[in-house]
Amino acid sequence: MNLVIDVGNSFVKLAVFKSDEIQYREVIRLKAVLEAISVLKARYSNLNKAIISSVGQLNQYQIASIQGEFDTLILGVDTLLPFHNQYKTPKTLGVDRIALVSAAINLYPNNNTLIIDAGTCITYDFVNSQKQYLGGAIAPGLMMRYKSLNNLTANLPLLKLSMPQSITGNSTTECMHSGVVFGVINEIEGAIAQYQDKYSDLTVILTGGDAKFLSKQLKSSIFAHSNFLLEGLNYILQINSNE
Repeated sequence: MNLVIDVGNSFVKLAVFKSDEIQYREVIRLKAVLEAISVLKARYSNLNKAIISSVGQLNQYQIASIQGEFDTLILGVDTLLPFHNQYKTPKTLGVDRIALVSAAINLYPNNNTLIIDAGTCITYDFVNSQKQYLGGAIAPGLMMRYKSLNNLTANLPLLKLSMPQSITGNSTTECMHSGVVFGVINEIEGAIAQYQDKYSDLTVILTGGDAKFLSKQLKSSIFAHSNFLLEGLNYILQINSNE
C-alpha cells in the first residue's frame, strides 16, 4: 500500500492507496504530520511506500522520520514521469501540475487532455495523445480575484464566494460577484473552446477546491475529479516503484 503526502503551506493532504484505489484521505496541519502518519502506519500494517510532494515545507527531522518508516520517493525534477515534458523551463514546473498531468495519463491514456485545476490559482495544463506535455496557463482563482478587488481599491469590500443572481448586478456586491464568477466561468469556457478548435477529441478534467462550485455552472462537457492530484502522485510512485 502507498502513502501519498501532499504538502502545502499550512496543511498537508494524506492519502492511503491500495493499487489505484484510495482507501483513506485526510487534511491536517503541517505540524501534526508525523503524528498523523504514525496513526496511519499502525492502522495499515502493509503501508510501506510513500511519496512526498512539495518537500520544501517539511523540516529535515520530518523528512528523515518519514524516510525511516517508508521506502520514500521525493518528487522532483529528476523523478521518472509518465509523460514527455516539453515545457521550456521544466525546473520551474510545479509538482502539483506534474501530478495532475500524470493522473491524466493514467486515467485517460492516448487522449488529448486539458486539466483545469481551480484553486488559489486556476491552472490549465495540456497533454496530447502522444503523452507530450506542452504547457498551459496560470490565472488568478476565484478568491484571489475577490481579494484583489478589496486590496487594490479604496472602497470595495472583501466578499465570500457566491453565485450571482444575474449577469447584470444591481448593487456593488452583486456587480463584484458577477465580475468574478462569470468572469472565471467565461474564461474557462473560452479556454476549452480554443482547445476544442484545435483538438476535436479533447477530454477536459476539472479539479481543485472550487471544482464542485464551477462544475455546476459550466456548459462544456467535463469530468470532475476531487482527488485527481492525489491519484497522480500515487501513479508516479507506482511507476517509480516498478523500475
